[in-house]
Amino acid sequence: MRALIVDDDVHAAETVRRTLATDGWNVVVTHTGVDGLWQATEVGCDVIVLDIMMPGLNGFQFLARLREAGVWTPVLMLTAKDGEWDQAEALDTGADDYLTKPFSVVVLKARIRALLRRATTARPAVLEAGGLTLDPAQRIVARDGEPITLTPREYAVLEHLMRNAGTVVAKSDILRSVWDFNYEGDENIVEVYVGYLRKRIDVPFGTWTIETVRGAGYRIDETSS
Repeated sequence: MRALIVDDDVHAAETVRRTLATDGWNVVVTHTGVDGLWQATEVGCDVIVLDIMMPGLNGFQFLARLREAGVWTPVLMLTAKDGEWDQAEALDTGADDYLTKPFSVVVLKARIRALLRRATTARPAVLEAGGLTLDPAQRIVARDGEPITLTPREYAVLEHLMRNAGTVVAKSDILRSVWDFNYEGDENIVEVYVGYLRKRIDVPFGTWTIETVRGAGYRIDETSS
């Protein structure tokens, strides 16, 4: 899943980035409201962590423009401003939750999980492909009800493929979504992780979920069982 952090506090933004990245998130960081708004409206993401006090376009203005554009991505306001009027204005403007700095990374992750559970987006609550299920809110993968343990990166690759089930997903697309735009390593790392996934979600169950489409990429077989 993709998280967007909009915060001109470089240290705080890096702390949030590391926290989410260790859980398998693909994290994009911007330090201005203008850049963040472009990412949120033009590129898209699954959750936004937003500061208030920023030059140019502050958090309140960001929220107002985001909602005016019809973008309802969950927004967690993360700020040093702890006044009740600031919290009220943020929530009234369109924030879904409010957390003050300094913050607990445990609480931050729990708040984000709660936002995803409450999110009223078009995506299905649970992704399915045959007997394979993936619950984005709880980060649970199972085959016919039997839980499967994945590393954060394996989970991120599988989620991206399942969100595009039935269509061919290029290696480059997986790299942009799961790694990041600045990744300069060998794109065959995707092939390595697909191999890891097959050993976890298919081999023990005698199934074949991830299809290799030669010269094009990979495709999740929605009917695999």
